[in-house]
Amino acid sequence: MNIRPIKTEQDYNEALERLELIFYAKEGTPESDETAILGVLIDNYENEHFPIDLPDPIEAIKFRMEQLGYNQNDLANIIGQKSRASEILNRKRKLSLEMIRKLHDKLNIPTNVLVQVY
Repeated sequence: MNIRPIKTEQDYNEALERLELIFYAKEGTPESDETAILGVLIDNYENEHFPIDLPDPIEAIKFRMEQLGYNQNDLANIIGQKSRASEILNRKRKLSLEMIRKLHDKLNIPTNVLVQVY
């Protein structure tokens, strides 16, 4: 096991190749320990060099509604009024704290996504 920090793209590619080779190592073997450590190192490198932004709050709502087969009436049942649901989806009204809480509870959308400026 020759583990070292991932500092360059070449180090990253080598770590990915090694992880691919030992990914299905038996539990309790040195290779399974190496897999766990490489996974952490690769994750840290990717988070630093390939950050993924949070989705737009309204797009997150629309996406979750699509996943659940919800329509605008279903959204209205969650946040209060049909006209308010339309205003939210058309970006004419901002989400209130109460709406954010309800959307988080009913649609399971993380609050850190819903509180963003849009």
